Amino acid sequence: MKLYSWNVNGIRAAERKGFLDWLDQTQPDILCLQETKARVDQLGSSLLKDHGYHTYWHSAEKAGYSGVATFCKEEPYFVQEGLGIERFDYEGRVLITEHDNFLLYNIYFPNGQKDDTRLNYKLDFYDELLPIVNEQIENGNNVIITGDWNTAHHPIDLARPKENEKTSGFMPIERERIDTYVSNGWVDTFRHFHSDANRYSWWTYRFGARERNVGWRIDYFFVNETFVEQLDDAEIHPDIMGSDHCPVSLNLKRDSI
Repeated sequence: MKLYSWNVNGIRAAERKGFLDWLDQTQPDILCLQETKARVDQLGSSLLKDHGYHTYWHSAEKAGYSGVATFCKEEPYFVQEGLGIERFDYEGRVLITEHDNFLLYNIYFPNGQKDDTRLNYKLDFYDELLPIVNEQIENGNNVIITGDWNTAHHPIDLARPKENEKTSGFMPIERERIDTYVSNGWVDTFRHFHSDANRYSWWTYRFGARERNVGWRIDYFFVNETFVEQLDDAEIHPDIMGSDHCPVSLNLKRDSI
């Protein structure tokens, strides 16, 4: 079973750049998109249904901002927009879907680079999400958290760690939030399978960064540790263009579904 996650930096722009061709060729069982930047009433049937997927959208109240979407081959048992926390939900950052053997959280985590207010908003989001997903584990569910986490966890996860220690996205206070998830039993699936450096999922559009692979790994699939034995592999797909991010993927063993 193939799960993909991709921050498309605008779904309408991604469509013009070949998103639907990629979807047809790749055929993920579930696809999670972040930063869709569109309301459903702004989209045509080519994105909403003509591809054969069930699609679910959580859009921000602010036009052209944030937003997530989940595409599923099999209709989920349950869909929830948002966390039930108004200060986060009006920005359209979370879709939760229930599948045969797991709950899937598709999340566009806040970016903290604008100012201290947004940094604190981002840290609060991390803090308030953790007990919600931990409770699901305590209730006996498997949980997959995917999306753009907007933080590189370790120095291996970005090309220029020393130069970015004071930049939001690699500040110690942000990295400590991911440490807390790990200490609570959450597993970074890519690092579970791969220890190599120079593997990134986001590159600035400036300075020819992508061509030189001066990037950051900020897009993840995290799972609860008891679900790890049901994983087959996790990957990053830097050859896929169309956004400043590339897709990341997680394969589950079919007998685990």
